[in-house]
Formats: sequence, C-alpha cells, structure tokens
Amino acid sequence: MIFALFVLFASLGTADARPRAWCGWWMGQHLGMPARSLWLARNWARVGMRADGPGEGVIVVWPHHVGIITGRARGGWIVLSGNDGHRVRERPRSVSRAIAFRRL
Repeated sequence: MIFALFVLFASLGTADARPRAWCGWWMGQHLGMPARSLWLARNWARVGMRADGPGEGVIVVWPHHVGIITGRARGGWIVLSGNDGHRVRERPRSVSRAIAFRRL
C-alpha cells in the first residue's frame, strides 16, 4: 500500500500524470500504448483495425468514453474501462451508441 502511494505521488507533475478525463489515458496505460494523443477517448476510433462489431477483446469507443469488451452479459457486453464512475470498473454496458469497434 505504501509503495502504491509512493508511485502515485511520484508520478504527479510528470508527463504521465493522469489527466482530468482519464479513460483514454487509462486504456493507453493498460494496453502499453501511452501516446498522449490517445488520452482523448474519440482518438481510439483510429487505433488498430476496424472490427465488424462488438466482441471479446474489442475496443469500444463512444464519443466521450473508451473501454475494452471482456465478455458478454444478458442483453449487453461487459466492458472494462477507466474513469467509469471515477474509477476503473468492469460492468455490463450498452454499446448501442458506440462510434467505433477496433481490434489491435
């Protein structure tokens, strides 16, 4: 716990510090793609190759959010994303308003 706090505070003020809207930043950290341009969720719509639709392992992009599909739930998809309720969370979500589905 102390080490985690040290790492958190050590990163503040650096180029890697988490931005205010951080879902795109988190996705980049999670996937090892820390490019600053990907901090904006919508920019994930140009990463990798187009997927034909939702599926496990597919990145789903909404106008102001990005996540990765990890499974299927009743009537929807399970999505892992950062800044979902101000934390990293995995939960069922509708992808009906998604603007892109991408595969890396």
